[in-house]
Amino acid sequence: MSNAHAKTVPEALADLREDLKEFVTTRAMMLRSELREKLRMIRMAAPAMLIGILILAMAGLLFTGFLVCIIAQVFMPSPWAYSLSFILVAVLYAIVGGAASYLGWQQLRATGIRPERTIHVLEQDRVWLQTEAKSQL
Repeated sequence: MSNAHAKTVPEALADLREDLKEFVTTRAMMLRSELREKLRMIRMAAPAMLIGILILAMAGLLFTGFLVCIIAQVFMPSPWAYSLSFILVAVLYAIVGGAASYLGWQQLRATGIRPERTIHVLEQDRVWLQTEAKSQL
């Protein structure tokens, strides 16, 4: 009783190797594509963000000078007027900056930069492979 369609063990292993190579190649291409897309978005946003940060820094310096002068007027004619106003402005900035940094960090953690689609597909592949392995036993 000969089966003309049956594969030999070396042929089956060769097919398995080719399937595995195709599987890994497909997943690697998927990961590269997703990472390339994220990098392209970062590259497009970076110049605008840099210009915005520089302009905001200049505005922040000017506003800081304004705040210091206004607060110093409250403490006049004390020789410590400007020292006290600088300290008050620094504390105010520390509070606001700390809050902003915390909110930004939370947002970054919520969205993340991981390639979520690729990870999801790989997780599905792992489950499928486990199911196939169990059914072969």
